Amino acid sequence: MVEPDPKASAAGPRLGAPVTLGISTLDPGLRPPAMPAGRRVTVRVRMLDDSEELFDVSQRAPGKVLFDLVCTHMNLIEGDYFGLEFQDHHKMTVWLDLIKPLMKQLRRPKHTVLRFVVKFYPPDPAQLLEELTRYLFALQLKQDLSAGRLTCNDSSSALMVSHVVQSEIGDFEGSQSRSHLLNNNYIPDQMALMDRIMEFHSKNTGQTPAESDYQLLEVARRLEMYGVRQHPAKDREGTQLSLAASHTGVLVFQGHTRINAFNWSKVRKLSFKRKRFLIKLRADLNSSYQDTLEFLMGSRDCCKVFWKICVEYHAFFRLFEEPKPKPKPVLFTRGSSFRFSGRTQKQVIDYVKESEFKKIPFERKHSRVQHVCRLSPVPSPRRQEVPSERGAPCGRVDSPPQRHWKESALVTAEDPAPSSPRTRASPAVSLRNGREDPRTTPPPGGARPQPEEPSRPRPHHPDPLNTGGGVVSGGPQPAASPGAPRPHALLNGQKHSLDLCGLSPDGRQPSPLTSPLLYDAGCVRTDDEDEVRRKRFPNDRAYFIAKELLTTERTYLKDLEVVSVSFQAAVALDEAAPEPLRSSLFSNFEPLYKFHSSFLRDLEQRVALWEGRSNAHIKGEYQHIGDVMLKNIQGLKPLTANLQRQAEALVDLDQACRSSRRLQDVCRDFELQKVCYVPLNVFLLRPLHRLTHYKQILERFCKHYPPTHGDFRDCRAALADVTEVVEQLRGSMLKMENFQKLLELKKDLIGIDNLVIPGREFIRLGCLSKLSGKGLQQRMFFLFNDVILYTSRGMTATNQFKVHGQLPLHGMTIRESEDEWGVPNAFTLIGQQQSVVVAASSLSEMEKWMEDIKMAIDLAAETSNGPASDILSVDNKFPEDSSAEAESEDDLAAPRGPPEKPPPHRANTTVHVCWHRNTSVSMLDFSLAVENQLSGNLLRKFKNSNGWQKLWVVFTNFSLFFYKTHQDDYPLASLPLLGYSVTVPSEAENIHKDYVFKLHFKSHVYYFRSESEYTFERWMEVIRSATVPSSRTRIQNRKNETIPH
Repeated sequence: MVEPDPKASAAGPRLGAPVTLGISTLDPGLRPPAMPAGRRVTVRVRMLDDSEELFDVSQRAPGKVLFDLVCTHMNLIEGDYFGLEFQDHHKMTVWLDLIKPLMKQLRRPKHTVLRFVVKFYPPDPAQLLEELTRYLFALQLKQDLSAGRLTCNDSSSALMVSHVVQSEIGDFEGSQSRSHLLNNNYIPDQMALMDRIMEFHSKNTGQTPAESDYQLLEVARRLEMYGVRQHPAKDREGTQLSLAASHTGVLVFQGHTRINAFNWSKVRKLSFKRKRFLIKLRADLNSSYQDTLEFLMGSRDCCKVFWKICVEYHAFFRLFEEPKPKPKPVLFTRGSSFRFSGRTQKQVIDYVKESEFKKIPFERKHSRVQHVCRLSPVPSPRRQEVPSERGAPCGRVDSPPQRHWKESALVTAEDPAPSSPRTRASPAVSLRNGREDPRTTPPPGGARPQPEEPSRPRPHHPDPLNTGGGVVSGGPQPAASPGAPRPHALLNGQKHSLDLCGLSPDGRQPSPLTSPLLYDAGCVRTDDEDEVRRKRFPNDRAYFIAKELLTTERTYLKDLEVVSVSFQAAVALDEAAPEPLRSSLFSNFEPLYKFHSSFLRDLEQRVALWEGRSNAHIKGEYQHIGDVMLKNIQGLKPLTANLQRQAEALVDLDQACRSSRRLQDVCRDFELQKVCYVPLNVFLLRPLHRLTHYKQILERFCKHYPPTHGDFRDCRAALADVTEVVEQLRGSMLKMENFQKLLELKKDLIGIDNLVIPGREFIRLGCLSKLSGKGLQQRMFFLFNDVILYTSRGMTATNQFKVHGQLPLHGMTIRESEDEWGVPNAFTLIGQQQSVVVAASSLSEMEKWMEDIKMAIDLAAETSNGPASDILSVDNKFPEDSSAEAESEDDLAAPRGPPEKPPPHRANTTVHVCWHRNTSVSMLDFSLAVENQLSGNLLRKFKNSNGWQKLWVVFTNFSLFFYKTHQDDYPLASLPLLGYSVTVPSEAENIHKDYVFKLHFKSHVYYFRSESEYTFERWMEVIRSATVPSSRTRIQNRKNETIPH
């Protein structure tokens, strides 16, 4: 496309911002269409912040070219929610047609001002994934309030204005807030409501501008006039009415009161004939309406304008993809050829989720509140950080110093960019050697600065390492001396400290999809280290089995330290735990820790002898491990009672936390520490799981050795001893695994009571799309042996999932319903009181869900005295659809949460990963993941990097955790594996090394090298247990291994 001439535009480039073609909002991944030849005209566009921009376009260009230029100018990704409106020669306000040439729409372009406004109002602001989009929506609602279009009661008006004021001036301060309200008029009768506005504003303390935007949208979306553009009409009796289109259908208003609504699912056809607007409804025996409804509008043009709006609303919110153009008739035409042009809402959401965009800061024109590192108030499937100069940290000054249990190390799981010339710094955050760059100027309101080179959208490659010091962002940072100057960034023209890099606006942790891998500079590149090692060390299979035993024992001992050292110190420091709990918990762990410390020393000594790094002169004398295993397994048997009591300690800790808020806070704070890289309850079950690992390793030894081998007898004897202990503790382990999973889910869910009760078993969790009056909506489903819960992720600071409803399994039936609803992979859950239609992301997902639900229904039918099914909170028992939206405006006026900041909650649990990657996990998958824990050294390479770097890698909890060495106390990065695929590189990828496997998810590609064929097979096996869910041929096994109660 020919770029607009900056000299021809009076506005010019945005304060020196580089010219770029950016991203076309209508053609995903492509540049805007080519500018046709012809005379150029200058078009004036008024933005939502009341600024005006000039665009130089060809008269022959379709409206799509101009609209793309406007979206590109703002770097707006979700531009499909917006449109350009103007007054035509009949003085009617119409939308710019994206298909027609501009010369056929703008009669006098030099004298026409187009307005960039919101066109499609979504039912839920959570569907808007970009902060810039939500900011523009907030500006639109601000205009609607000021113009009187968004009418509501005084409480709702005051509440919305309080969120606007919070986003513009920050936290409440009496005189400042009153002065601001006197100088700015947001609603027609503002003076009468000033005290009420200030009262609500005082309760918004701590909200960032992004959070205030979201809260404003939350309040507005429940109002009757939200997104309503009224079109005057009359009914057959001549009563003055007005019509409006919305995401639900066609609405009928009398004044500002909605008197009727025709859902899109009930409308068969919309048409107009001269001044008459016709709505044909589907036949319904229970309906009192006629088959065809008729409304009289002002003119044929009024009818046509409203008909076009209805066509676009229906297509945008109801269709899966853009409707295809009709073939042109040969002889004559009949009816209008108008059609919706652009992406549907589903396409927009999928495109933004699946694509990777560089997050570029923007300035809020009227806001005096500083910017923050992370632009989005909610974790999204894209990155959460603001691009800045390489190595320049950035952060929010008033964020709490406490970090989440993974946040400090997790930056992004994306490839680093290959070395390239340094590009221009972002105008919002500019640092050169820790100082402000005087050459950098912040952009004007509402506009994002753009990258220097025009290019297609591509994955963002973060640089989590400070190139000067080689320290991983969020990793161990050197403590600054009290008098040392702190680095500062220029944010909205003010200096701000940057020593809290990586924290989100509300202390929330990043999405699990954006946890990082170490940058290449983080470790020494060792290209041929493994080649030398192979020549020096043994290469038989038994040696590598023994090596796996050693590496996993090192990780296990570190996990024991987390409880016996770190957690014990935290509890002793606060003295929150009662003495009986401390005695039962730590008295069991300390003997285990001492025993396994001695066991690890024996293993290290034997492996060192095996490798020839000692004074072993006779080859083969020490190349066995069975005697070490037999001695230590026999030494472990007396500690079986400790292991049995260890499982009971999990129950004791939960009961103590329920009775002591102080202990509950201590446990939560401990989980925020970097050393607690998985939930605390997982560490408490490690001793039981480790016995299973010993059993598996000894089975591999016995399978590898022939019966005549000298080490076979000891390995077989040790296997018999450990099998006896495992079988003795098996019932307790199954019970505790289920109990631990229920406790973990309890932390992820809000709006439930009594989730953890005797007899309840967890079976599966995952993402399904629920069919409702608003269409398909993403929901998180949780399947237990007595009930199904469906939830959505909340937009609160805790990132928890809010329960919308429950479906008891007793008496439920299930059937496939793809043909019935026309939705791929759909099935219907038919309960005694409610039926729900859901759709899975794939055929395999649907089969897994249906098989597990059928199994759970059978188990519920066989159990007459199962757990109670009613676990919803009293304030959460409402239908999800219509009645949930019908809140009174007085309820909306109430504060949307307690004044104090809610405690931080982890957002990288398995539940959140399943939500972002649209997959599911069963209890069997969790059990297999426990059995397939692995650790050891691997060489890692990015797709675009040259060398390999050595890392200590731990696989557990469906994730890879990365360390520099096995001696590190906490991981520097992690990578959740759900949704990834593990394969072997192809010839075209030019990876000319042995024992290399490849991990890839969408645009993310990583290569890992192991040291032997055995370790390569083991890593492939354990990673597949996380990336390829297990088959579901185990109904009978499940019945035979029912969890004891």
